[in-house]
Amino acid sequence: MLYQRTLSKKVTVTGLGLHSGKKVVLTINPAEADFGIQFKRTDLPNAPVIRATAETVGATENNTTIGSGLNSIHTVEHLLAVLYGLGINNVYCEVNGPEIPIMDGSGASFVFLLKETGVTNLNKSKKFLVVLEPVRVELDDKWAQIVPSSKLIIDSTIIFAHSVIKQQNKVFEFSCENFIEQIGRARTFGFLRDVDFLKRKGLIKGGSLDNAIVLDDFKVMNPEGLRFADEFIRHKILDTIGDISLMGFEVAGKITTYKSGHLLHNMLCRKLLANPSAYEIVSASSLQRETVEAFELPSAMAPVFQ
Repeated sequence: MLYQRTLSKKVTVTGLGLHSGKKVVLTINPAEADFGIQFKRTDLPNAPVIRATAETVGATENNTTIGSGLNSIHTVEHLLAVLYGLGINNVYCEVNGPEIPIMDGSGASFVFLLKETGVTNLNKSKKFLVVLEPVRVELDDKWAQIVPSSKLIIDSTIIFAHSVIKQQNKVFEFSCENFIEQIGRARTFGFLRDVDFLKRKGLIKGGSLDNAIVLDDFKVMNPEGLRFADEFIRHKILDTIGDISLMGFEVAGKITTYKSGHLLHNMLCRKLLANPSAYEIVSASSLQRETVEAFELPSAMAPVFQ
């Protein structure tokens, strides 16, 4: 049996918002089975809880935002990717500002935080969204699609007119262990030439070499260099996992993306969910072993029962 998971206890972390530049405090609380992932703005009196779903996604420019109007939370994708990467289905997140802290620009800090906090099994089976029919979305020359597969596979391609990036492709077969080792540490990135423009739009006010890879016209500016030779495409896969987690279930399907971003990921999720014949929701107990074994955590993180 593969069980739903939550945290063993609540945990709090403080950091900067990448786009707002403001210090924010995030508290992640355990939750019961079938609760899902929900967020609450504690700095807004009587603000309603925001469920993390594909339907609650609002803005998708340079980040994924859930909620609408003042009651919005920006840059949720890295935290959501780590929760999915560790197979954690149910948490209640309280944040005292408009954005999740960016930490080091990757998911590594959240992986460490949640590993140290501990993961707990709940006495209810996980549910999987199993893709039955291909679904594709396109926007100009960019596209994303999902097709049937016994497990989550992401085949991602990016192209940038920069000598360090150029064209990168990676095929990632999901497992919790693979996520921790190959994807979780990959940082977000940006270009020095775009900084002034983005700041005028109210974005990346908290950006620095401490929380992003920054490239000038010729090279990576971070003194420590890259964590992986292809860190850029690995981060795109991190973003993709965070965005597709908003479908609310573990996914059995192969996702292929070409020059995609948060908007296309959300379009893909919404189109799939709007086509009931394209998928089914099934209990993990009824699936093949190879489908569920990807969510086994490394032995050092083996979840306890609540």
